[in-house]
Amino acid sequence: MSDNARVSNRIPVVLLGFGEAGQAFAAGWKAAGVPADLSAFDIKTNSPDTAEAKRADYSAHGVEGLTALSGSGAVFSLVTADQAEAAAQDAAAVLAPGTLFFDCNSCSPGAKRRSAAALEAQGIRYVDVAVMAPVHPKLHRTQLLISGPHTQAAAECLHSLDMEAQIAGPDVGIASATKMVRSVMIKGIEALTLECLLAGRRAGVDEAVLASLDASMPGWNWPMRAAYNMERATTHGLRRAAEMREVARTVEELGLPADMSRAIVAWQQRVGDLSLRLADGPKDYAGRADRISNAMAGTPRAAE
Repeated sequence: MSDNARVSNRIPVVLLGFGEAGQAFAAGWKAAGVPADLSAFDIKTNSPDTAEAKRADYSAHGVEGLTALSGSGAVFSLVTADQAEAAAQDAAAVLAPGTLFFDCNSCSPGAKRRSAAALEAQGIRYVDVAVMAPVHPKLHRTQLLISGPHTQAAAECLHSLDMEAQIAGPDVGIASATKMVRSVMIKGIEALTLECLLAGRRAGVDEAVLASLDASMPGWNWPMRAAYNMERATTHGLRRAAEMREVARTVEELGLPADMSRAIVAWQQRVGDLSLRLADGPKDYAGRADRISNAMAGTPRAAE
């Protein structure tokens, strides 16, 4: 094959937002040798406080850093949930008609439909994408659900990028609804873990509580799961809180009270605001629970 043929077969990909998910996709594509020309735009490059660090992220992943969003081919929107609609509106003004816009953000179906309307009006092909698992360890191979009128072209593009995608349906909102409703349970278990075991530690009954849970739900390994849930909630609490606000909107769009979802928002926001890095400290649930509890009480953190 000639060099010109190789170049013509490469896929131009723009990552809109270059945080954990964008970096994970880029790392996976690079490691797998996927024929993609990667560029990224992250709003943090517009702030003097974060520009240098974000440019370092681009360099570390071999990605061309853009000073403004532009491009065609495939665009993956990987911003925070509260910025997803604004990002779609901005993209509608600058992307070329025919561009596939993969909206991977954790937003309500209503928000996805509004973004789709803005982009489709400019001839940009909108794809509702739900990322159905943490992006580590599978990186670009993390399971995706896609829906909307362009799923066939989207599936072909994702296959070319060595990604795993399942078509959920022909309408925008189906994929996001699946993710949103699932998050009530997944993020809810994290919030319940925090409330249950922080209370258990303070009461001195945490070991008995976990033993009872293990007896009731054999195979879950509650001490290990609790430690994992605490780390995920503290590390990603702010992002999870933003997602759960969208989950609450989803539940309300369906005509149901979102009491549980809003309570989950409160816990995720609370522990996210603590800015703890539990992964750098104790690995057991007890040590992690004590660090969270002490930080919430304003006392010195437990020894690491």
